[in-house]
Amino acid sequence: MANGMTAHPDAERLAAACVLSAVGGFLDIYTYLYRGHVFANAVTGNMVLFGFTLADRNWSGSSRYLLAILFYALGVFTAEMVHNRLPAGRRISWNQTVILLEIACLLPVFFIPRGEFDFVVNSLIAFVCALQVQTFRRVHGLPFASTMCTGNLRSGTEAFFHFWNARDGRELGKTLHYYGVIVCFVAGALCGTLLLRTFGLGVFFLAPAGLLAAFFLITPRRQLALWRRRMKMLYRTPGNR
Repeated sequence: MANGMTAHPDAERLAAACVLSAVGGFLDIYTYLYRGHVFANAVTGNMVLFGFTLADRNWSGSSRYLLAILFYALGVFTAEMVHNRLPAGRRISWNQTVILLEIACLLPVFFIPRGEFDFVVNSLIAFVCALQVQTFRRVHGLPFASTMCTGNLRSGTEAFFHFWNARDGRELGKTLHYYGVIVCFVAGALCGTLLLRTFGLGVFFLAPAGLLAAFFLITPRRQLALWRRRMKMLYRTPGNR
């Protein structure tokens, strides 16, 4: 499959989608509070600000927004490249590989000081969010986005109308699906705000930790069982007794 759609059913688990949405809300509030009052998850705002800074002939500012736009496009391209290059049947799927790449991209954020280099952080997070939204596009067969909620709100409200109009229980399920994802996104932003204000920037570790949780949530149960058996065997070796 070469169209960027999630191929493995384990990658469409609702629990993973909720965790990814919470991480998306957290990253958005982090960049807004501490990295220049911008929302790095979606590229539309950067395009608007790019046009605004061009109108003011603010070449330095416009170049920074352009960098974030290019990094978002690069994230989509990279997700597709990973999807197409990794063979099927790997022990670690392409979806999991993308999550590991996201974590690797977020770890340097801890060491980038606030202020002058905020545009670098925003570009990295734009890249990560593009990877995520391109890779995780469906939950139980229904399209969704984990790093922005405009489409989720539209789809959820459309489904609610059809439920209200025809009393179709399937449409109610779709409504709860989309609104549940939105609630998780808002919860990520809410909890992120409270934790960041209370404990400071060190709380950013919750973003890669959440992605790691999503990694295990989309791991097939058989694979998890195999890893547990190997860990037990390693622990039981004579050198570990």
